[in-house]
Amino acid sequence: MPPVANPAVAPSTAPATDLDTLIASVRSAQERFSTFSQEQVDEIFVRTASAINRARIELAKAAVAETGMGVVEDKVIKNHFASETICNAWRETQTVGEVDHDPVGGVRTVLAPVGTVAAIIPVTNPTSTAAFKILLALKTRCGIVLAPHPRAKGCTALAARIASAAATAAGAPEGIIACIAEPALETTQALMQHKGIDLILATGGPGMVRAAYASGKPAIGVGAGNTPALIDETADVAMAATSIVTSKTFDNGVICASEQSLVVVDGAYDAMLAELRRHGCHLLDTQQRAAVEAVMTVRDLKKGNCAPRLNAAIVGQCAETIAKLAGITVPAGTRVLLATAERIGDDEAFSMEKLSPILAVYRAADFRTGVRMAARLVEHGGLGHTAVLYTAPGNQDRITAYGHAIRTARILVNQPSSHGAIGDLYNFRLAPSLTLGCGSWGGNSFAGNVGVHQLLNRKTITERRENLQWYRVPPRIYHGWGSLGPALADLRGRSRAVIVTDRTMVDLGVAGRVADQLRAQGLSVETFADVRPDPDLDAVEMGLRVLRAAKPDVILALGGGSPIDAAKIMWLLYEQPETDFDALSMRFLDIRKRIHQTEALGRHAWFVAVPTTSGTGSEVTPFAVITARDGVKYPIADYALTPTVAVVDAELAARQPKGLTAAGGMDAVSHAMEAIASVCATDFTTGQAIDALRLLFAHLPAAWREGEKNRYAREQVHMAASLAGMAFANAFLGICHSLAHKLGARFHLPHGVANAILLPHVIRFNAAEAGHRISAFPRYDRPQALDRYARAADALGLGGATVADKAELLAQAVERLRDRLEMPGSIKEAGVDETAFRAALDELAERAFDDQCTGANPRAPLIADLKAIYLQAWG
Repeated sequence: MPPVANPAVAPSTAPATDLDTLIASVRSAQERFSTFSQEQVDEIFVRTASAINRARIELAKAAVAETGMGVVEDKVIKNHFASETICNAWRETQTVGEVDHDPVGGVRTVLAPVGTVAAIIPVTNPTSTAAFKILLALKTRCGIVLAPHPRAKGCTALAARIASAAATAAGAPEGIIACIAEPALETTQALMQHKGIDLILATGGPGMVRAAYASGKPAIGVGAGNTPALIDETADVAMAATSIVTSKTFDNGVICASEQSLVVVDGAYDAMLAELRRHGCHLLDTQQRAAVEAVMTVRDLKKGNCAPRLNAAIVGQCAETIAKLAGITVPAGTRVLLATAERIGDDEAFSMEKLSPILAVYRAADFRTGVRMAARLVEHGGLGHTAVLYTAPGNQDRITAYGHAIRTARILVNQPSSHGAIGDLYNFRLAPSLTLGCGSWGGNSFAGNVGVHQLLNRKTITERRENLQWYRVPPRIYHGWGSLGPALADLRGRSRAVIVTDRTMVDLGVAGRVADQLRAQGLSVETFADVRPDPDLDAVEMGLRVLRAAKPDVILALGGGSPIDAAKIMWLLYEQPETDFDALSMRFLDIRKRIHQTEALGRHAWFVAVPTTSGTGSEVTPFAVITARDGVKYPIADYALTPTVAVVDAELAARQPKGLTAAGGMDAVSHAMEAIASVCATDFTTGQAIDALRLLFAHLPAAWREGEKNRYAREQVHMAASLAGMAFANAFLGICHSLAHKLGARFHLPHGVANAILLPHVIRFNAAEAGHRISAFPRYDRPQALDRYARAADALGLGGATVADKAELLAQAVERLRDRLEMPGSIKEAGVDETAFRAALDELAERAFDDQCTGANPRAPLIADLKAIYLQAWG
């Protein structure tokens, strides 16, 4: 062949500056190489692979001559595989530039080289592994520095020179491939730790691999192999014996994936031994076994009872040579030495990796015992590497069981291990590779066959996008004075109903009237009326027992927020009894990505919500507030809880007492106000929230003052509560509700009263969001609370010269409305004990911070901010 140029080299005895110069040269070349197009890279890759392939025999002969290991013909095949097969596998793979672009989602992926690679080359495969790593580096636009084994420095350098000449001739930058000419342990360690190295590809002994991971650099190392092959009683023993001998004798067993031990199930044992003998395997007798063990292992006498180590003198030698070294006579043509064994561990030398045509043979009583033995062999010295199973192809249960039990990255079924593990020969879906990662089991960073993807950095470029928005309300909403009758008429065809309500609705006769109307539609009716204010899980469980006994296909919640909220949780547990309340009540960041997932409800029963108060909006929302057994109120949010039917009939709310009218009305005001300011607000929700505010400010005082005498005001307030409910069902709430939930639960304040006290302070807090933390949400791209409050103020005709003035006027308008309804203006006025309040303050603020409603607040609060709002609201 024509003379080739020398790649860059650095003698091991040179000062550190020589290594610095070498690596600097490769890095400079790599920087230029990183600008090459895919077409240029592919040309270099293919032409270099061709050059290595043409030199496969020369390289094989050089490797055997220098190392004294292996078989020339087999090394030719490995060189052929490392060039032709690797080229074929990755030729069409894109490794340059943008590989994926989703313009709608705003995401693209761009590939970049990892940089400069330090490649540690083993003595057992000094040319094929070098060729493999060089080709991966070239395909990915990386520079590479080879560190050969001292006993194979010449042949590895030859492979580097051939590859370097071909790559340069094809247009690669000069110096993209380098090789240390006089390698030594110190030089290799200095290379791995060098600041100019970006990645280490380490193939070698366990000590070298550990050094690579200890270098402080990203590293992909290959752990030791101690491959067991389990042969069960259903296996084709002729095929198994042929495969095993083919694999174990290939290159005299130096491939780390080659079989080291056979575990033969009793039913196949005799036939397997006979087949192995037929293929030239010799079963050692007791004396021969001892002699081979003596030459196969070495011990450090200074360390006393240390584990035996493999004698390097037998690695890659043929069976007859090993027998001669052991001083025993074996039949001419012996290809593999077999040694029966029973123990696994340091006290059995034949249970370790042998890297030569020597196999331990174990006898297993049955398949399960064999699996356990194979697992122990892997754990003894081959965790993560490779294991083999020979069984009938139809035994999928055994294949699965073996795969689950054995902790290796490659589990080969009915394949010769040396050939099967490197991929693309006995299964074309296994990537071809001469660097076999063993994952965390083997102390490696990668489990699998190393390829070009491990030498690429993947850049993900994401453009800002707004999250998908939604608007969900009950499928059927009936509204208007007297709408209950027509709404219930649409339930005709249903069979059984359970009314969930409270004692007040029973005493007032409302529950009985609704039951009569349901019966008129042909439904049987039962009533559960034990829901109390601030419903808890005990009430839910009592109602659930009624539902399970009655088996309704209609659940009708009648009353204020408490019966409706309790009935929602009953509905959920009735249809999905396996629901975990703790999981359901867990706070989430995004309702669509929550850990707990609830399936759609309504397969067993429709949920009909009929509010008799004007405030909570629960009839149109996916929310429910339940007090858990720890005494804490939990706002439960899941769109599965959205009612099937909502009946917004103001006639049912006309007789509300003044206190309930005020508390409910101010609750609705806070719903609308927080939906307007929420980071999740949309045009769909803001319009409804603004209309709700306008109606409430205009008609709530009259509805409170005149009650059922002012039918129009009552109807407008009732409608406004549902409008605000639909708004916050989709825009969510904020810290006013977070603070109110915890304050009300601790001191038994009505929810609407707590909201009325806190809302003006929250408006002022949010209006000052500029210069402070804002909540993260794509649509909320800048502080907007001040402008939104100003819009609300304008809708109410409050005046104001600036947006700041308008926000303050809005807060004052809330205070005036609260005063007109004769509600307490502070926590103190609400009758809360000051000592108890201040003792609970820190806990209240922390719990409010973690409330579900906090995440949608426009200004992201600190716990200290929430504590300050509580103190401001104290009075």
